[in-house]
Amino acid sequence: MFQSLMRALAAALNCLSKLSSGRLFSLSTAASTDTDSCPGWKPAVATVSLGVASMHSFEAKIDAVAKNGLQGIELFYDDLVQVAHALREEDRKRGRGQGSGEEIDRKGEVEEEEDEEEATAWAYEITAAHKIRELCQQRKIAIISLQPFRNYEGILDPTERANRIRELRHWIELAGILGDEEKEKDKGSISILIPSSFLPASQTTGDQDRLAADLALAADLAFPTRIAYEALAWGTHVHTWERSWEVIRRANRGNLGVCLDSFNIAARVWADPRAPTGCRGADGAQALEQSLQRLVREIRDPARVFAMQIADGERVDPAAPFLHLEDQSPLLGWSRNARLFPFEEERGGYLPIRQVTDVLLRGLRYRGWVSMEVFTRTTHDARPSVPEEHAARAGEAWRRMMASLRDS
Repeated sequence: MFQSLMRALAAALNCLSKLSSGRLFSLSTAASTDTDSCPGWKPAVATVSLGVASMHSFEAKIDAVAKNGLQGIELFYDDLVQVAHALREEDRKRGRGQGSGEEIDRKGEVEEEEDEEEATAWAYEITAAHKIRELCQQRKIAIISLQPFRNYEGILDPTERANRIRELRHWIELAGILGDEEKEKDKGSISILIPSSFLPASQTTGDQDRLAADLALAADLAFPTRIAYEALAWGTHVHTWERSWEVIRRANRGNLGVCLDSFNIAARVWADPRAPTGCRGADGAQALEQSLQRLVREIRDPARVFAMQIADGERVDPAAPFLHLEDQSPLLGWSRNARLFPFEEERGGYLPIRQVTDVLLRGLRYRGWVSMEVFTRTTHDARPSVPEEHAARAGEAWRRMMASLRDS
């Protein structure tokens, strides 16, 4: 028993060492994100990280983004749908019902088998995409991705697979509106982010050739819009960056690349939110180190990284209800409720974020957008100040991250 206690203590100390390995930074009220000192990286934030769409308007979010020195957004589809709903409600109150003449024309283009309600909803989403692009252009904010197109690859049911492909075509049209038309015609300025499927294993296949074929089809349909494929730590068949990269390599499409997410990488091999220590101990630390070494060795071309997301994880009570939901991975419950912006140790952040960030940004020699994607309980707070508070946290997290990269 004494030896068991000593092993548990060693694991706990290993976790704690990750917390104490870097400096704590004092909060700053400056809006600058200090991009001049790191010109190769540009700060972005996912709109879902600024408040849930049903409670907080897109305009409030984008104003907060601009105010806090962030330069780009990952547009969460729920936000676009909420803008479309508001436009539809305005038309209903005016007695117009179907929207503008432009929307009616768009509706007529939808395939006959789609029902009227879906056609109308999609027409308003097209108009919403135009409005969102205009709002972002006015504030000089780039839209770097539309996400997440969930549970796409490997679907076994032919009818459901056909439905998802039809929906993907709609997303591609939305992305074409949201993206930068001034970019070269053969290089899309926006990515559609496809996270790995977490449908039940009975509904999907893990055959890598089939997964690659599905992603190759998505890339072909989307060209020149880019497809970024992300391994979710709780994915049914693809749950590590290594597996996602192998599928991407097999698909072999120039506009198909990888999304690397610090939370998903560390959560899968290093963390265990239901353990007393919050992590897997020495074995997890070794597994993470080896995985990061492989990442630098195998992804030799940083241009194949189409999306870079950085987030920390909150140390939570192992008995938290969202870690023990039936038929749901504890990692999914943790991700949806307890992510943090990077370097928020004072809020309970404890992932080895310095180690992972250093490899993802410097080790890979990556240059481009770096987005902070955070799902957390506080985004469900209805207070109107939430978007501003979260955007300010994102801006401060960016400054801390840049300082850490300079000092390491």
